[in-house]
Amino acid sequence: MDPQAVLTLGQNALYLLLMVAAPVLATVLGVGLIVSIFQAITSIHEATLSFVPKLIAAIAVFAIAGPWMMGTLVDFIRSTILAIPNYAI
Repeated sequence: MDPQAVLTLGQNALYLLLMVAAPVLATVLGVGLIVSIFQAITSIHEATLSFVPKLIAAIAVFAIAGPWMMGTLVDFIRSTILAIPNYAI
């Protein structure tokens, strides 16, 4: 296995990681921003007020995008495992 193949495989894995994590991270970031603005306007600084909406949003995103995330990860792992004979040359 040459270094270029290793770098390409690592680059593809990092890109896939970013692509799979992006929906959850973007949703939690958006909800956190909205809750922070709400807390700044009302001067309520309760820890659970910022945690619970983010948790609910993350669970909702996992429920909606979870099958796509799993399918994407399984396809990548399957293609990587099936390519092992090509890399062993």
